[in-house]
Amino acid sequence: MERDVQLVQDLVAAVPGFEDLVDVHVFNEHGVLSHVFFWDVVQETVASFLGSDETDWRDTLRFLEEQLRLDVPEVTTVSPRSSSVCRGRTGPGMALLTTWVLP
Repeated sequence: MERDVQLVQDLVAAVPGFEDLVDVHVFNEHGVLSHVFFWDVVQETVASFLGSDETDWRDTLRFLEEQLRLDVPEVTTVSPRSSSVCRGRTGPGMALLTTWVLP
C-alpha cells in the first residue's frame, strides 16, 4: 500500500469522524486521491474550529502532530486531467501536483 493511502487510513482510524468523509470520497473518486481527501479534511477541521461539531479539530491536529514526529518520507501525488478535481478545466498538461515533506 502506498504511503499516502496509508496516511488516509491512519487518519480515519485515529479520527473516526472522518469515516463518512472517506467513504464519500472513495465513491466519488473511485479510489483514494489523498491530496483531494486532505483538502476535505482541511475544510472539516476549519469548520470544527469555527464551531461545527462534526469532528473535533483537536483530534485531527493531534494526529497530524504525531505524524510529524515520525520518520515519514516525502509523499508526492498527481491527479491527471481526467480526475474530478480538474473536470471542466482546460489546458495542456493540466494536473494537480501535491508534495508533502514531513520531517
